[in-house]
Amino acid sequence: MRLGNFELPTNRTLIMGVLNVTPDSFSDGGLHLDAAVAIDHVKRLVEEGADILDVGGESTRPGAAPVSTDQEIRRVVPVIEAIAGAIGVPVSIDTRNADVARRAIEAGAVMINDVTGLRDEAMLDVVRDTGAPVTIMHNDMLAEIAAYLMAQAGKAIRAGAQTVIIDPGIGFAKNTRQNLELLNNLNAFTGLGYPLLVGPSRKRFIGELTNATADDRIPGTIAAVVKCVQAGVDIVRVHDVAACRQAITIAEAIQRA
Repeated sequence: MRLGNFELPTNRTLIMGVLNVTPDSFSDGGLHLDAAVAIDHVKRLVEEGADILDVGGESTRPGAAPVSTDQEIRRVVPVIEAIAGAIGVPVSIDTRNADVARRAIEAGAVMINDVTGLRDEAMLDVVRDTGAPVTIMHNDMLAEIAAYLMAQAGKAIRAGAQTVIIDPGIGFAKNTRQNLELLNNLNAFTGLGYPLLVGPSRKRFIGELTNATADDRIPGTIAAVVKCVQAGVDIVRVHDVAACRQAITIAEAIQRA
């Protein structure tokens, strides 16, 4: 799988480490607003085994206040400039804003992670202009997922995206039952012809099932990650890289035995 100048293996589940440079993300809001703290956190994630770093400057949790483009750029660009090319893994920009994506790529990000699934034609223009790999996430009703992702992936390919990754959108406009159904039917997406990314990390459905707070949802996250490994998911997006790396290593070893 090519992401910019990086060639990532496809014979194991990759880990996308999360860096939220936001005050209000549901799990780690406010922890990494200072650039130096953010950079230290990124280095730790890479040491723990992150294959990709996903940097976001606007919370996508339900009810979160929207962020201006200028504010989002001020949050993410200094961090991306500081880490891109210095950490040995590709940097992704987690944004729904085309201007932010463009500035982030100029700063050194090599991939766009768009939670709105390329609905904005301006984001397609960024793909056309840069050829950047793109993750297209679904955030509507469950039954529409595969058709929507395939349609949007086709748009990204025609726009010149180097690589297209699809994400069925765990936790986005889906209740607990739908999230569980989605996790139990990931094989419906692994055969669509695109790498599959799933982001179960610390999500609300884990808390609803266990009453655990966001910081205490690592065991539930690991359970979902192992299910992803068993289903052949290519990338899992997580906060707790070290714990998930160990779980993936063992799950994959069991599968090979």
